[in-house]
Amino acid sequence: VGDSLNMSFNGKKDTLSLKMNDALYHVKAVLQGSKRAFVVADMPFGSYQDEKSALKNATKLIKAGADAVKFEGGLKAAPIVKRLVGEGINVMAHIGLMPQFVRNEGGYKIKGRSEADEARLIDEAKALERAGAFSAVVEGTLSPVAAKVAKSVQMPIIGIGAGADVDGQVLVWSDMLGFFDEFKPKFVKRYLDGANLVRTAVEAYAREVREKTFPSEEFEYKI
Repeated sequence: VGDSLNMSFNGKKDTLSLKMNDALYHVKAVLQGSKRAFVVADMPFGSYQDEKSALKNATKLIKAGADAVKFEGGLKAAPIVKRLVGEGINVMAHIGLMPQFVRNEGGYKIKGRSEADEARLIDEAKALERAGAFSAVVEGTLSPVAAKVAKSVQMPIIGIGAGADVDGQVLVWSDMLGFFDEFKPKFVKRYLDGANLVRTAVEAYAREVREKTFPSEEFEYKI
């Protein structure tokens, strides 16, 4: 249950204004349809600034039914990971391109372009694994670098915009199905032209209502 819902559901330009109540609502909604999936909930921006606030807000997500929480951050996030894991909360880390840092970094910056950046990513993955993270998302990172990160740790590395040589893949559902078309990152493959399919259907409905061809006798109740 990603904080990207702030864009795909709430129509915002980034993830930063997502509120805790929004995250809780969507976790509960997803759980209505989840039979056996392991549900991970993103922690909104500002909800894990320190160990105390992180524990308070992560506990809310776990009580709502999430199996784990995920939040962004490298070495500085390791102590928070350790604290939450120590309290019995499963934590997925998130390194590489971190959308919650987009304003601070002046945009979406691809990671791993230098040797220093590569070394930092590997150090972050190792530190987060030592802190107790069971897995990590690596986003927006050069594919060869993401592959090295995956090989540097035992925990599964889930890629998004990080190439195929990782342990798993994630795409935002509305990107994958073509429902979110404000912009298209390079790494997104659209498996369905969802937005145009919906537009075409709605336009056809509106036209038939105006022309009074819907509802026809086929859709009417008769004595």
